[in-house]
Amino acid sequence: MTPLEIGLIGCLAMIVLLALSMPVAFAMAIVGVTGFAVLVNPKAAMSMMTVDLYDTFSSNSLTVIPMFILMGQVSFHAGISSRLFDAAYKWLGRLPGGMAIATVGACTAFGAICGSGPATAATMASVVLPEMKKYKYDMTLATGAVAAGGSLGMLIPPSVVFIVYALLTEQSIGELFIAGVMPGVLIALLFSLSILISCIRHPEYGPVGPKFSLKDKVNSLLGVSETLALFVLVIGGMFTGLFTPTEAAAVGAAGSIVIAAIRGKCTIKMLRRSLFETLRTSCMVILIVAGATVFGHFLAISQLPAELAGWLAGLPLPGWTIIGLIILFYLLAGCFIDALALIILTTPIFYPVIIELGFDLVWFGVILVVVTQMGVISPPVGVNVYVVSGIERDIPLQSIFKGALPFLFMLIVAAVLLIVFPQIALYLPSLVRQ
Repeated sequence: MTPLEIGLIGCLAMIVLLALSMPVAFAMAIVGVTGFAVLVNPKAAMSMMTVDLYDTFSSNSLTVIPMFILMGQVSFHAGISSRLFDAAYKWLGRLPGGMAIATVGACTAFGAICGSGPATAATMASVVLPEMKKYKYDMTLATGAVAAGGSLGMLIPPSVVFIVYALLTEQSIGELFIAGVMPGVLIALLFSLSILISCIRHPEYGPVGPKFSLKDKVNSLLGVSETLALFVLVIGGMFTGLFTPTEAAAVGAAGSIVIAAIRGKCTIKMLRRSLFETLRTSCMVILIVAGATVFGHFLAISQLPAELAGWLAGLPLPGWTIIGLIILFYLLAGCFIDALALIILTTPIFYPVIIELGFDLVWFGVILVVVTQMGVISPPVGVNVYVVSGIERDIPLQSIFKGALPFLFMLIVAAVLLIVFPQIALYLPSLVRQ
């Protein structure tokens, strides 16, 4: 068999292993080392895997992952999420569906210190769904808004998905973070517009909230001041070149602990829980990165990515059409595979294609995250939907998926806008590059 055929067989074998519920990291590592052994020899394969694992676990650049995860965990246990929602509701509650719109706003703000879509959805669901029940909101709309709003945690910096994509493609983590800001705000506005239109047409879906005085509104902003300060410190520090991404992550983690201490929430129990969750999540992500590195070396020696890049680039189609086909693939695959795993699995394959076509890799990274956001609220996998369902067990799963459908449409609109107007993602990074 040719190396290309062995590469294709390896990809199919990995799909089978994933279908059998093998963890993604192990599936990639097993297929990668086995395929490398077949193409070269077993001794070289074991040496390659040893070096890859050592390089991954000793990589200084990967320390950015646990630091940002720790920042999110400490912020969550310090009660920042409830204060964000309180402020958003006092300012937006008088709009039709104001509480759901406030949920999207709070998810956007919490995503700025969390970096994980499912974690944002879980956090906000526990805060806002009891309040929505109390004000007799339509729970299909309410749960859909939480699941979709939670997906913003994948795009708003600091994003774990962006970090992994940057490491795989050797792009600047700081540029990717900054590139996610404007698309994140755009999607939050589109989500809010969807809620507003729905509640204007059906007022019973989202009753107008109580009126708050200007003093109450202004006072509520004190509750978001620490989030804003932390975001400006971390992202602003990277934007101005004051911090490297790793230093910014460390500063963010330390800042979240200081905020928790000021709020009187920095207990030994809270720190232990935060550190445990950070360790668990970080190990999962770094294991996946290590498995992807092994699998990537197998793909490279099989010549599959290079052949695919040459074939796609040689098609008698405009580059935008080929990009559209790649995006369609991600949209369909995202319905069945976790977003982070999907990006790690496929980036080594499509990365050469994007280079061959001459597209900006930072822009493509933003497009990937937006498209994989669709997967976290789409059946049958829809991890954010399952997270919300696990917290609000009284609502049928199909009702949450139904509630997320309008937001799925808005994500498609956002993806189209980013393709037509790439400067939405690239304008802020262009300021950094100057």
